[in-house]
Amino acid sequence: MSRTCEEVEATLQIAKLNLEDLRSTVQCLAFSSTFTNVEYCLMELDDTLCKEIEAGGSLVIRGDKSDHAVLCSQDKTYDLKIADTSNLLLLMPDCKTPDQLPCDQQSFSVSYCEIAGFANHYWELRRCRPKLKKLKKLLLENAYEGPESVQGDGQDTQLYTTEDLLSQIQASHAELMEHLKVLHACQIDGFWRMLDFDYEMKLLNHVSQLMDSESWSFSRVSGKVCLQELGPLEPEQMIQHCLECFGKQFVEEGEVYYALDEDKICRVTAQMLLQNAVKFNLSEFQEVWQQSVPEGMTTRLDQLKGLALVDRSSRPETIFLLKTEDLPEDTQERFNTLFGLREKWAEADIAPYIQDLCGEKQTIGALLTKYARSSVVNGVKLFNSRRPLS
Repeated sequence: MSRTCEEVEATLQIAKLNLEDLRSTVQCLAFSSTFTNVEYCLMELDDTLCKEIEAGGSLVIRGDKSDHAVLCSQDKTYDLKIADTSNLLLLMPDCKTPDQLPCDQQSFSVSYCEIAGFANHYWELRRCRPKLKKLKKLLLENAYEGPESVQGDGQDTQLYTTEDLLSQIQASHAELMEHLKVLHACQIDGFWRMLDFDYEMKLLNHVSQLMDSESWSFSRVSGKVCLQELGPLEPEQMIQHCLECFGKQFVEEGEVYYALDEDKICRVTAQMLLQNAVKFNLSEFQEVWQQSVPEGMTTRLDQLKGLALVDRSSRPETIFLLKTEDLPEDTQERFNTLFGLREKWAEADIAPYIQDLCGEKQTIGALLTKYARSSVVNGVKLFNSRRPLS
């Protein structure tokens, strides 16, 4: 039913509102003949996401049937949560906001808007960590062990393109690509492959031996000579990939060189030594470790944060492999696992294993306050579980 101007004025009088105090355009609402409450979902976006959509970008909802859905922009991941509201939200495609109405109109007018639907809840977005643990598992299904493994071993072999991974991993494109770098994955014939650890160490050993024979400093390794000398042994793409994973490229007099990263090489060498041992005598390990790295490099225990854990309470002191990437992604499960391994932790020991759990503005201290209890033993602050462990 359409209202006339006279009916609108009469309604304003009953409401004791003066026409002079209002805008000259009145919008009358009516339910559409195709009114529905199931075809529309509302989502609350922050300014950054709004601008991304307005600039032609897109938002993608990712997750398998068993996953809690997340929404991804080009570089961020958000949890999707339903937020209820006590106010009924009306969906009106043709409704105008005050700033869209004429403000200098002299005559009083009435316009009509149809209500297409309503909602009593909306999707609320909360920034969250990308869920990347599954990525390594997928890539290890067919780890690259050399040229003979390019095509896989049979019909059941699964290889993944970027699009394949985006369809299965709950992460934005930028976060996925960054983690592929962390895993030292590379693209071979359009498919992402993660190098078998032994094969990766074989490549690094080739480079180390060449450095030794040429008497090179690890801070100035010739990319050209590496490809010339090692190309007959391994694919040039793999030699270059190894140099890029463990070094930083620079150009000098028109030639490409690599400055190898001391910490990365010491770290991966330690992983090689520890991966087949349950526990290693600490002093013996440090001696063997130093002898195993290229000449000129110095090993330090702080290079092993998030990779190995030192047990100072045992006699003799020991060290064993404990990788952050092998721990649960869920925060509570991560703490349960850590406190299951060791009842009490010093902050310096536990920090590397929970650093990745911190939100954008969250500190390690805040995380420990929420999930652990603190006590002081012999002047040292230690943390233990807030809840009993089964």
